[in-house]
Amino acid sequence: MLHLSFSRLKLSAAVLLSASLAFASCGGNSSQEGGSDLSGSIQIDGSSTVYPITEAVAEEYRREAPKVKVTVGVSGTGGGMKKFTRGEIDIVNASRSMNEAEAQTASENGISYVQLSVAYDGLTVVVHPENNWAKDITVAELKKIWEPEAQGKIMRWNQIRPEWPDREIHLYGAGVESGTYDYFTEAIVGKSHSSRGDYTASEDDNVLVQGVSTDPLALGFFGYAYYEENKSKLKAIPVDNGSGGVLPSLETVKDGSYAPLSRPLYLYISSKAIAKPEVVNFINFYLDNAGDLSEEVGYIRLPDNLYQEQRQKFEQFATGGGATANQQ
Repeated sequence: MLHLSFSRLKLSAAVLLSASLAFASCGGNSSQEGGSDLSGSIQIDGSSTVYPITEAVAEEYRREAPKVKVTVGVSGTGGGMKKFTRGEIDIVNASRSMNEAEAQTASENGISYVQLSVAYDGLTVVVHPENNWAKDITVAELKKIWEPEAQGKIMRWNQIRPEWPDREIHLYGAGVESGTYDYFTEAIVGKSHSSRGDYTASEDDNVLVQGVSTDPLALGFFGYAYYEENKSKLKAIPVDNGSGGVLPSLETVKDGSYAPLSRPLYLYISSKAIAKPEVVNFINFYLDNAGDLSEEVGYIRLPDNLYQEQRQKFEQFATGGGATANQQ
């Protein structure tokens, strides 16, 4: 689990006492007092990429509603979805949309849900700081490295570019239960869940950071916030999608120029969970503060109008008892 060292904004807004008060205010704003009177528990699991945002929100919420126990696990988007679609958790952090098989399992278990966007991310391709040859990398070269056919064949840096050294390449990337893996393989290889298997894989991005930062021959990928938090011991490589190399940043992810590795990040909330006032209260608090806290931990906030759309979407779902479910 990520041990956060990020600074925290002091949030002056308190949360609503109940779901009815949350939705009585305009647009579902949850900035009224009363959260300290709530009790109960909220179970969250899923993406390690979304984890820093959700844990930052949960940390602030615990101050506003100290009687509510909020636990945030990190089992990867796929692992979190398994628990979510079986009704074992209230909320899942997701770095990709729910797939058809997961949606089918949720339906079979009588679980409807709503998908909410909370921030943007730029998957970051990184090397060790001592790597002085990889000044940039093209999408085609990334595919050459990561496609299934590369397994056991593309093993040295000079096989990617002849002018790069004749040295081994050591690969680090998201595990197969990770939404980051699904997104990366679809964007780079062209097919989700399709890649070589001979690399160091983990659903925990901290493991990947540790690997790349201690291996001068490494190349890896993970969420932007993990690069930002560890950039003193990592080096990001500009990705060239046909218009020159572009580094991920707040600006290039937001304006879409960091392509094709920019993506939205999500929460899913189940119809069963909204029966718990503390869950409704927490989600309203989350949406009110996701912009500031996503930036605090190294991600990119949505435009304000999109956060307003997410509030309205959640209000419709919650006040309808989950009737407007399965929204993506």
